[in-house]
Amino acid sequence: MEWLTRLPVIGPWIARLMRTHAWRTYEHLEGVHWTRLAAAITFVSFVALFPLLTVGAAVGAALLSPGQLKQLEGKLAEQVPGIADQLNIGGLVDNAGTVGAIAGVLLVLTGVSWVGALRDCLRAVWHKDDEPENPFLQKPKDFGVLVGLGAVALLSVACSALAGTAVGRLGDAIGLDEHGPGRALLSVAGFCIAVLVDLLILAYLLTLLPGVTPNRRDVVVASLIGAIGFELLKLLISGYLQSVATKSMYGAFGVPIALLLWINFTAKLLLYCAAWTATPHSAELAAAAARKDRKDPPGEPERGRPERGRPERPERPDRPETA
Repeated sequence: MEWLTRLPVIGPWIARLMRTHAWRTYEHLEGVHWTRLAAAITFVSFVALFPLLTVGAAVGAALLSPGQLKQLEGKLAEQVPGIADQLNIGGLVDNAGTVGAIAGVLLVLTGVSWVGALRDCLRAVWHKDDEPENPFLQKPKDFGVLVGLGAVALLSVACSALAGTAVGRLGDAIGLDEHGPGRALLSVAGFCIAVLVDLLILAYLLTLLPGVTPNRRDVVVASLIGAIGFELLKLLISGYLQSVATKSMYGAFGVPIALLLWINFTAKLLLYCAAWTATPHSAELAAAAARKDRKDPPGEPERGRPERGRPERPERPDRPETA
């Protein structure tokens, strides 16, 4: 890539781009083989998706009213744009109350395994995936993270639903035109509310799940990038996913292929956000280099050790003068 910086006109712009934190984040991802990590997240998420949805729907069926359950179903459908109708989320929610105790335990174990795999992938971005862990202590922690993630997601969905309803009622009360600029502004407000909800979930995933303590500003910026990217991703590829799911050439595999694509895009976005928090800033790199130079100044050998290439010779005693 260095040859691009020597090109006329665009060379200086490319050199400036390569010095940004965004570019160094991408280089960090390349160093940890992020395509493999995204593939691993895609596989385990695809396997655990329906068990997690079933557990969530069963908990919702036990705690929520029918109206609130329908709102939850709508919010779940919004997270998988273009193919929610083919996934039959409504039937999954309707039958969630029949989940027994044994099936519930098995589904929860699947969710705990998903949390563990996702945690390992995020820790790999921090180069901490090789640290030994006690499996007997880690599984309860993963279960706690799963419960916490579910609580945060449920709270976020509830806040988003309440805010969306309030925005819609406000537009009706004011008497705004359906296709006027006022409704467009309300749509932007709804988009901002969805971004705030996603930001809360991403902040949870980037800190508590991998067990790291990054810079608070980096967490906020990375969560904001992920939240905006996730909402834009839903808007931009919904039609593409729907076309993939309905193509006759894929047959019965259309919906799984579209779902795998959607999970893979989301996994890569999550990994980029994690790498954003794990990549040191240029000022931090400069400070680290300065500290290293102060410890090992160039041209001066370490005390107590001979300079390389010039072994010390023992001093010879002076010879007595002969008459």
